[in-house]
Amino acid sequence: MSGKTWQAIDVTTSGDAREAIEYGMMEAGALGTETNEPAGDSVVTGYFAEPVDESKLREALADALRIYNLPAIRVEQLNYREVADTDWLAEWKSGWRESQVGRFIIAPPWIEPARGDAQITILINPGMAFGTGTHETTRLCLKAIEKHFRGGSFLDVGTGTGILAIAAARLFPDARIEARDTDADAIEIAKENAQLNGAARIDFRAGSIDEQTASADLVCANLTAPVIVDLLPALLGLTCGNLILSGILETQLESIEQRLAELSALIREVDQDGEWIAVVV
Repeated sequence: MSGKTWQAIDVTTSGDAREAIEYGMMEAGALGTETNEPAGDSVVTGYFAEPVDESKLREALADALRIYNLPAIRVEQLNYREVADTDWLAEWKSGWRESQVGRFIIAPPWIEPARGDAQITILINPGMAFGTGTHETTRLCLKAIEKHFRGGSFLDVGTGTGILAIAAARLFPDARIEARDTDADAIEIAKENAQLNGAARIDFRAGSIDEQTASADLVCANLTAPVIVDLLPALLGLTCGNLILSGILETQLESIEQRLAELSALIREVDQDGEWIAVVV
């Protein structure tokens, strides 16, 4: 057994907040999460390589709950404990299965997914970045990219693990593809994932979009609704064709539609997966 230990943090919450707590854990730096539901409650466990500052964790959880339009009271209890490496890491990996979205099959690099001739396999090692292909927002974006990207140029804003930029590169290897993320660690993870998939030509950059960012035929922004509202003028200015917006809860769609109307932008289609929305402009 490895001598490595991990800090496990259990958050007891109500069932409707499970997804928000998982998201907040990952934003706080969790390398993995799992959820159990004893006696009707949900206990979300996040696994961290290093000790976590409780105030920063609570701030990340509060931000996540706010994004999901849930009150901070949903965090009912926090419990800290140490676990041995083999107690969770191998089990977490063994529990991973590939997921399919249209032609794309998303899988971690430690398994060999089955695929047909017309399918495209994308290997994603999530590390500490968001976007493993299983979340509704990622699936919505992958569907929209397959439908609307016809080559040329692609811009991925908030790239996370790089999955969307890699998907675009796998569809059109000769396309000019740029990806941005304000998290420098996520950019390093995205670069590694691009190498795994033979997509090293993607231009990954740390930071937000600015006047130096090149416009693109298809722009994809899988962020959160408040961030999208703030960035919409810049995103529309960079879009030569279609703009994909995701990370929007059903309850937040009206605010996005209102801002798009103010900017005289035409909504082409709206897609939904669970409580999550993607808008193509």
